[in-house]
Amino acid sequence: MNDNGLTELDSSRGKAGNLQNDEPVKNSELQIQEPEQDPVLVWVPSGRRLISGLLGLNVLLLGAALVAGQAFNPEGLKHQEPQVFMLLLMGASILWMLWYLLWASKQPGICPHKDHHAGGITVTVVLMLFAAFSLLLYIFRVGYLISMRECKPAAKVLSPFIEAPFLALQTYLLWAHSKDCIHRHKIITRSGLMVILAADLVLWLNAVTEDTIHEEIELEKEDRLDFSNINSSEADSSDLAGLANSTWCQCSASAGCLIFRKGFEILYPFNMEFYLMAGCLIYVMWKNVGRRMSPGPHHESQKLTFQVVYQGGVIYGLVLGALVLAAGVAVFILYQVWVGQQQLRLTAFHIFYGYHLAVMPAMSLCSLGGMLVYRLERRANEGGHNPTRSLDVLLLVAASLGQLALSYFSLVAALAVGTQRPLGELDMSYSLLSLLELILQNIFIIEGLHRHPNLFAKRKEKQRSSIFKPKKKVAAQTPEERKTDVSLLEGNTSAAAEEHDGKKTWTKRAIQEICAFLILSNVMLWVIPAFGVHPQFENGLGKQFFGFSVWFVLVNLGQPLSVFYRMHSVGALMELLISA
Repeated sequence: MNDNGLTELDSSRGKAGNLQNDEPVKNSELQIQEPEQDPVLVWVPSGRRLISGLLGLNVLLLGAALVAGQAFNPEGLKHQEPQVFMLLLMGASILWMLWYLLWASKQPGICPHKDHHAGGITVTVVLMLFAAFSLLLYIFRVGYLISMRECKPAAKVLSPFIEAPFLALQTYLLWAHSKDCIHRHKIITRSGLMVILAADLVLWLNAVTEDTIHEEIELEKEDRLDFSNINSSEADSSDLAGLANSTWCQCSASAGCLIFRKGFEILYPFNMEFYLMAGCLIYVMWKNVGRRMSPGPHHESQKLTFQVVYQGGVIYGLVLGALVLAAGVAVFILYQVWVGQQQLRLTAFHIFYGYHLAVMPAMSLCSLGGMLVYRLERRANEGGHNPTRSLDVLLLVAASLGQLALSYFSLVAALAVGTQRPLGELDMSYSLLSLLELILQNIFIIEGLHRHPNLFAKRKEKQRSSIFKPKKKVAAQTPEERKTDVSLLEGNTSAAAEEHDGKKTWTKRAIQEICAFLILSNVMLWVIPAFGVHPQFENGLGKQFFGFSVWFVLVNLGQPLSVFYRMHSVGALMELLISA
């Protein structure tokens, strides 16, 4: 930029500062049209992000092709190319994170701005929780792979030893630097973040399609049936010896291997959840590279998270939500204990479906009531482009697609198999109520996120002040007349504010009670599937209609997105609770 450009820029900034008190609307428009804050909704890379965006896109497509090839034709890739590719991706990501954490982040002026909307306390705590369970998963995974090392390829046995430091370093990077707006080494930074994002998505896709554990369990069940049939038919010793040799690569031959496999089976959803959340935060960091933030009190709202509950008098929502939590914990324990017993398996499914068929209608009514309160309150929508808010809405809608798709597939399976089966009607009712609850809650949250916190009061004050504003006259008014007009204006403005505050009390209380109940309910609906409760996979309807492999992929695609949706809904509802 030449000297004339700098002079014009300084003069424009001076004019904007002089008009700050007189024309606040124009000043806000100048901030919105800042060249650094370009649209975020379209992912297709453009401008300064072109090189890194194309790099990440090509790496992701190559990884997805390798993972899909392994899933559809496992014998075609004989040299474990997908595992080797993921190891290379994780190794490159570890090198970049070490470079950034140990050297680049300590350089002066590398991060002059912070995006206080990114990486909130709720998201950070949940991410660290998923990371802790994922590290515990790696312990069980290492024990399982070592027990089965004669039957597993070397790349798969080596992968946990590379994946664990990759996950630990990424967790620390997001905990300490998720708010950074980096302004130096932009090309290297964007490229490194894109490689990490591609690694997260490829690892998530690999976890979704990796069904060897469940296939192994199903095959062992079939082998046990075959073995019992041979014993009952008094087969010769050669048949028994053949079956004994076939169990050499089965985990059931060792008690320790069974323990490691059970832990791996229970904890593997946390790994998929971590990669989804970490990928979203890495994407936000990539978008914030080179971004300039306008100074403002962005971080003050995070300090009000629990003060609203303490000082706002929220009672009914907390009490009802606590009842939902207590009942959910009891249902979760009973389901985990009874679903493995053949005599009580059907009872476990009845308890699970009964709990959800009671909770989801209440959540739907609360969301519908919140939308009616929005109509009565009539606040204005926020104007301008907010990248963080747009990303929140995009993630909320995208994550809800997992549960929506799973509900529709379950509905089709229940209709095809028939509702005369013991679980057919329950599964169909559960799918329909899930669809209704998700749609209503999405509308309630998205409308609440776009509402302005106090623009309604300002508009009322402007309208009333325009009514009592003295009209221009040819004759000048005396000072006494001007004082009388000002006193009338102030009295009517304060009366309007009192009227609005009186109207605001019950609407604010209603929104806070609804948000408190929905927060606790979503927490319980998040915990139940996160800890391995997957009745839609275990009840057999989907497996019977779609087949084992297809239904396994559908459940692994839908359940992690459903858990991510519940977690993201909790964060959005906390923000609505604060801004009510």
